[in-house]
Amino acid sequence: MQGNTYNPPQGPLAILHHDHELLLVDKPSGLLSVPGKGEHLADCLMARVQAVFAEALLVHRLDRDTSGVMVFALTRHAQRHLGLQFEKRQVKKTYIARVFGRVGEKTGTVDLPLIVDWPNRPLQHVDFENGKPAVTDWRVLKYEGNATRMRLFPQTGRSHQLRVHMREIGHPILGDPFYATGEAREAERLMLHAESLRLRHPDGGKGLTFKAKCPF
Repeated sequence: MQGNTYNPPQGPLAILHHDHELLLVDKPSGLLSVPGKGEHLADCLMARVQAVFAEALLVHRLDRDTSGVMVFALTRHAQRHLGLQFEKRQVKKTYIARVFGRVGEKTGTVDLPLIVDWPNRPLQHVDFENGKPAVTDWRVLKYEGNATRMRLFPQTGRSHQLRVHMREIGHPILGDPFYATGEAREAERLMLHAESLRLRHPDGGKGLTFKAKCPF
């Protein structure tokens, strides 16, 4: 999305799993999770899901330019159950990212508190006094030229957490319109994909993992 044009990808819903309580969908990059402000930002994954599953309820969201696994609840009970799992950090999330440059270490943790940068919202920034705790574990998968493919394990769910944390260690996510500059910004999309979600099923509590193949 350049400037104010919003031209989300079209195509059928990519359903990963559907039962009486849960719906798991692979969100494409470039599509809002929920409606934005204004009629031109009405098209979103939530609206597309509700066109097929009228009872679907929001549980969490992904940034517009991030692709990957999103879970929707199909009952109020499931929404409450899943909401608590997210709140208590019981949901395990993994992401794939391609970042700028070659990351020196093989694994690491970023522990930097974040808060919205009010004059420049929706941007977030590190703030040790007022920020909320934000922790990301990471592991290098492989080097791809002057880029590194990584798996990211957020321990908290702050807005833009992975994007800010990668920039803060000197390796912004490729194609990030907010936090990357110069060469790092030149990619056909934000190279961030929500690869898997592990959660407990609202009906019975069984642990389940849902995955969406990385498209880049």
